[in-house]
Amino acid sequence: MFDSRHIKTFHAVVTAGSYSAAARALGYTQPAITQQMKALERVVGTPLFIRVGRRMRLTEAGEALARHAETILDSLTAAQQQMNSLTRLRSGRVRVCAFPSASATLIPEALARLAADHPGVRVELLEGEPPDSLQRLVRGECDITLAFTYPGLHEQVPDELVEIPLLEDQLTVLMPTGHPLARRRAVKLADLAGERWIAGCLRCRANFLHECAELGFAPDIAFTTDDNLVVQSLVAEGLGVAMMPGLVLSFLRHDKITGRALDPASRRQVSAYVLREHLRVPATAIVLDGLKTVAARRIGC
Repeated sequence: MFDSRHIKTFHAVVTAGSYSAAARALGYTQPAITQQMKALERVVGTPLFIRVGRRMRLTEAGEALARHAETILDSLTAAQQQMNSLTRLRSGRVRVCAFPSASATLIPEALARLAADHPGVRVELLEGEPPDSLQRLVRGECDITLAFTYPGLHEQVPDELVEIPLLEDQLTVLMPTGHPLARRRAVKLADLAGERWIAGCLRCRANFLHECAELGFAPDIAFTTDDNLVVQSLVAEGLGVAMMPGLVLSFLRHDKITGRALDPASRRQVSAYVLREHLRVPATAIVLDGLKTVAARRIGC
């Protein structure tokens, strides 16, 4: 295995034409140059220079190494510059996987801040719902996952992941404008036991069924869809009521529906997840900081 210091010294000797000239160029002593070249020759297993009179000439092995030395040093310089850029946050790539309502709310604002402060850091967006999005993180397909959990479901998070809580997202009951319960400021889930329901994604649906079971009833789920716009459109046409997170309603709200808070309140926990070692990656850390800043402004949404 070549020592990069020896390659640099070898290149200086070839360029300068002698050990003494290379020593002056590098600021070394001539004995130090000699020792480095002897060490390099031991690694190569054959002499690199021969002396012809007062001059030094490259052996065949020396000529072969000289052809590669400049390329090796250029590659090392490029690698060092890239590492410096990454550690100083001038560049870097972060892959973020998030569920749709986080992609439409938290991420755009965080990325706008990032673009202003660290324009060299690039973020790739992927979409996924938990628990699949968490498994993508475990498999190394992304660097940060934004996911949500419900307190009553006791969901397991892979041990190798670190959770960074961002916000609690309040759930709201959606009903058609003019619904009798729309006159209340808040509604009890039990008061809606006789309604037809439109249910959302698999995890949200599981939480909804759990909350209904806790109150002693099984809801009449007429439709299920992962599309938040479809949910609201079905509610607007009087085909049922639905439970929807505040993040969704902050960017998407049909004009023929009314939203009311639940009493008692029901919330989901929105968090960012990373592999523990990724916390030390500067670009990943700065994206996490941006997400935490943006989420802090939405507390209680």
